[in-house]
Amino acid sequence: MSNYVWYASYGSNLLEERFLCYIQGGKPAGAIKTYKGCVDKSLPTASEGLEIPYSLYFAKHAGIWNGGGVAFIHHETTTRERTLARMYRITKAQFYDVVMQENRLPDRPPIELDQVKHLGSVALQNAGWYDLLLYLGEEMDEPIFTFTAKESFRPFVAPHESYLGTIIRGIRQTHGLTDDAMVDYLAQKEGIRNAIAPDALQQLICTP
Repeated sequence: MSNYVWYASYGSNLLEERFLCYIQGGKPAGAIKTYKGCVDKSLPTASEGLEIPYSLYFAKHAGIWNGGGVAFIHHETTTRERTLARMYRITKAQFYDVVMQENRLPDRPPIELDQVKHLGSVALQNAGWYDLLLYLGEEMDEPIFTFTAKESFRPFVAPHESYLGTIIRGIRQTHGLTDDAMVDYLAQKEGIRNAIAPDALQQLICTP
């Protein structure tokens, strides 16, 4: 395996400046936590938009995002729905550091990415909410990984506008959706549907 992997995000890390807080350290706009960053603070060498065949939902209450729900994907593939994501080309060591920060682990997780690639998914032990690593395929002969929860969390919880706004800006930055297409994409997601009024969602999307 190359020393590089692609990390795919479908949540707030869609927005590049937010993701770079995991790489270089810092406090994301709208959040209340400062991240220490990776040991290697080199910028990603590339980033690309992609769509993944997993359903997006929002759950839990994230203190760093004002108590609102955060994004997860169900870990069963589906042909009915695609989730918009963004992948960053980073080193394997940086990916381990991102996983460590996301799960509030004291050390890098003792996992082998070759095993994740071979098995398709590997669960972390004694980790936080994002405790299932998923292999999504290849880009330029380098593996693409993401993470989600190994259990499907219930109940669904609406995201705070600071978090959802970060995702909206990230989708616009990565995929260039129009406002109407953004509404169509988000309105029926579990955690948003029946929780955020259509006009409130429209207003958030249309806010620069």
